[in-house]
Amino acid sequence: MSTELRNFLALSYPELEELNLKAKEQRMKRVAPDKIQEERLKYLTDQKGIKAVTVLFSDLEGRLHMLDYDKKFITKSYDNLTFDGSSIRGFTAQRESDLRLGIDWGAFYFAPADFFGHGKVLVFGEVIDKGGSPYSADMRGVLKGYAQGLYDKHGYTLNAANEIEGFLFAGLDAEKLFPSTGHFEYVNTGGYYHSLPGDPLRSFIDTTAEVQRAMGFENEKDHPEVAPSQFEINYGYGEVVAAADQIQLYKLICRQVATKQGMTASFLPKPVVGVNGSGMHTNMSISKEGKNIFWDPQGEEKLASFGWEFVDRVLTHGNDICLFLNSSVNAYRRLDPHYEAPNQLNASAVNRGAMVRIPIGNERSMRVEVRAVAPDSNPYLVMYSIFKSGLDGETAKIPDLRSAGRYLPDNIYTALENFRNSTWVTKLLGEDVKGRYADLKQASADRCPRLLGTSVKPSEVQFHHEVYNQFLWNQF
Repeated sequence: MSTELRNFLALSYPELEELNLKAKEQRMKRVAPDKIQEERLKYLTDQKGIKAVTVLFSDLEGRLHMLDYDKKFITKSYDNLTFDGSSIRGFTAQRESDLRLGIDWGAFYFAPADFFGHGKVLVFGEVIDKGGSPYSADMRGVLKGYAQGLYDKHGYTLNAANEIEGFLFAGLDAEKLFPSTGHFEYVNTGGYYHSLPGDPLRSFIDTTAEVQRAMGFENEKDHPEVAPSQFEINYGYGEVVAAADQIQLYKLICRQVATKQGMTASFLPKPVVGVNGSGMHTNMSISKEGKNIFWDPQGEEKLASFGWEFVDRVLTHGNDICLFLNSSVNAYRRLDPHYEAPNQLNASAVNRGAMVRIPIGNERSMRVEVRAVAPDSNPYLVMYSIFKSGLDGETAKIPDLRSAGRYLPDNIYTALENFRNSTWVTKLLGEDVKGRYADLKQASADRCPRLLGTSVKPSEVQFHHEVYNQFLWNQF
């Protein structure tokens, strides 16, 4: 008997790009959800080469989870997909474990078969509680509801683009093996903008960029970063929920490509002491009726007064939301002023140590750049906390709010204390979800040295929310 699998769908990269760009345009134009749902279900039904739909969602810490549903099952039961929420950190207690996954049919991706499997498509899910309401700990749903509310009330579209840095290390599972190896091995030591064609880092970047292009990312530039074996692969602006989804896909793609090449893509903020860490500079703007309302050619640095008010509120709440932006023990190694660390609670057009930078822009590109964001943070929490702080927060009545002199925490315990004491965070999340998030961060912190010291410790990698699994977590 033949052991070959059936011949499932494997589209070419140009075909994938065309399909993904069409889906992206529908999402950007806010095509009615029921129309998109009808179109997607028809595609799944008619396309015989599709075998499964991979549904993606993120837990409270931002770790990506994936479930594969057989195509024939999901086309009939897409409105009743249940799962055990008690097995997801930060979700429900065991006594109230049942949750549902709704399908956000607009967030649909056609995936390259060589990295995601033949006959599969991807779609983002929405977590729904037992009563049928959006689940309070699903930050994607919270962000989507907030963004839609602003659009309905004010006509605002929240826009974001992220510059996500990472490291490429030799060998598979380099992070999970760190407790036994005690070090990470570089694959390239060329540094900023420097790599030779065909070397491991360049091959990784080239392949990742091709996968991103096929998935409709609309790439801009890619290059090695300052630190050895460090990379950054940039792509275009998007509406805020789509932008956060792309962060999750970006990291997933990088990890898939690296694994296939026998290496590890790491988004630890500071995996190696003594070289630059990795950030996720978050560029943000707001548009109304197609016009960028952060732009004013007569404004200071050409940023409109509306934009400056947004910046002032973000700076006011910088310490409140720092634990969202820097959510791991390791992230506080990056907030080191010797390596262009954005640890200053101020705003500047030129100072790269500032939490908020005002880049050079024009009517189309004017934005604010929040630099104090680590690449291991929950992107939905990051976007939600910054946009809501910038639009709905308070402005501190202190002189020189935008100048130097105040700093973000240099350790997770101070960040946790600020977080727990913050009334603003309670308004953002509610008491229950705020407590769950703080408890998760406390549990990781308590398994690591209170003082960071001068070398990365195995525990800060082993118990990192993007690295841990049940086996590693129980080795304590």
